[in-house]
Amino acid sequence: MKPLRISAYTVTSAIGIGQQASFNSIRERKSGLKPCSFEPRLDTFCGMVAGLETLPVRENLSEFDCRNNRLAQLSLQQDDFVAKVDLARKKYGSDRIAVILGTSTSGIQETELAYINRDNKTDLLPDNFKYSATHNLYATSDFVRRYLGLTGHTSMISTACSSAAKAFASAWRMMKTGLCDAAVVGGVDSLALNTLYGFSSLELVSATPCRPCAPDRSGISIGEAAGFALLEWPEQSDSESNFFLKGYGESSDAYHMSTPRPDGSGAAMAMTAAIERAAIDPAEIDYINMHGTASDVNDAMEDKAITRVVGTTTPCSATKGWTGHTLGTAGMLEAAISLLALEHGLIPGTQNTEAIDPTFTSDILLENRPAELRYVLSNSFGFGGSNCSLLLGKGCD
Repeated sequence: MKPLRISAYTVTSAIGIGQQASFNSIRERKSGLKPCSFEPRLDTFCGMVAGLETLPVRENLSEFDCRNNRLAQLSLQQDDFVAKVDLARKKYGSDRIAVILGTSTSGIQETELAYINRDNKTDLLPDNFKYSATHNLYATSDFVRRYLGLTGHTSMISTACSSAAKAFASAWRMMKTGLCDAAVVGGVDSLALNTLYGFSSLELVSATPCRPCAPDRSGISIGEAAGFALLEWPEQSDSESNFFLKGYGESSDAYHMSTPRPDGSGAAMAMTAAIERAAIDPAEIDYINMHGTASDVNDAMEDKAITRVVGTTTPCSATKGWTGHTLGTAGMLEAAISLLALEHGLIPGTQNTEAIDPTFTSDILLENRPAELRYVLSNSFGFGGSNCSLLLGKGCD
C-alpha cells in the first residue's frame, strides 16, 4: 500500500503529558500505575492522568465539558499539534481534513454523575446534563473537530480495544478514495465507574500493577489516555517527519464476546495483513509492541500469534505495565510509544514483569534495549475478537 506520512502526533497518559514526558518515563522505567483513587472501594491499580478535575474545556466549547473531552483537550495542547493541524487546514481547507477517532466509553462518567445527582423526588436528571455533547460516542470527535476548526468528515469508531488503531486504517481508506486530503486520527478514553466495575465484575482486574506475560499474571490495570496523529500523503506534506504508516491489518475472530480465539489465528491474520500491505518480509520487523494486557488468555494467544507470524527471534514487549490498559485509545497510545521507540532507538522492556511465562516462545524483553529500528508492528486486539495491527516505519521507500 502507499504509505502515509505521520506529520505530527501527540500523546498524554499516566506516564506523561506529551511526547517528551512520555519517553522520559519509559527511558527511566517509571510506571504511571498507582493505587486506584478514582474509586477507593476497588482494590486495584490505575493509570490516571492527574489534574483533569481542574482543567475545564475552553469557554466557547463549554457544553462539551466532561472528563473525556478535558483529556482530549489536554493532549491536543501538547507537541505543537494544533499549530501543525492549522497549517494543514490552511493548505487543504477545513472541509478536506477528516477526524476519525476511537473510544470505548466516551464521556460515560458524565452520565454516571447525572444519575448520582438526579432529583430525589422526580428522578429527573440535572438540567445541565448534555448527553449529546459528553456521553454520546460521537461527542469527543465533534469536540476535537470543533477545537481544531475542522468541518470535514468526522466519525468515532468503537470496537473495544482496537478502536483507535482502526482509525488509522479507516483514514487510509478514506484518503485513498479521495474523500479527504488528510486526517486527524487517534483516541480518547477516560476512567469511569462503569469501566472499573465492569472489568472487576468480569474478574479481569488485578489487585497489583499488571504484569504482562508473567507466569503469575493476574489481570489488567485500567488506564486513561488521549492521543492524536495527523496523516498526510508524503508528496503533499510539508512536514519533515520521517515516520510513516506502512501497513495495517484487520480481522475478526467471531469466536466469543469477551475472549479471543485461543490459538491466536485471528490476531495472526491481522498481523500478516499489515506486513503484506507494507510489502516487507516478516524478518524485517525490528520490534513488536504487543497488546499484552496481562490477562491469562490474551497474552497466551498473542504469543502464539507472534510465533506463527514472525518466529521466535523478533524482540517484543508489552507496555501496559507503564500506562495501564487504556481500552479504546490503546491503539493510539501504543502507536505513539512505537513511534518514540523508532525515534529514540529504544525498545521498552515489559514493565513490572520479572519473568516470562515459560510456555511462551516469542522473544519478550524484560529490560529496555537500545536498538536501531526501522519497522515496528503495534498490536491491538479487542473484545469480540476485533483485531488491528499497524506497521509503522522510518522512510517512505
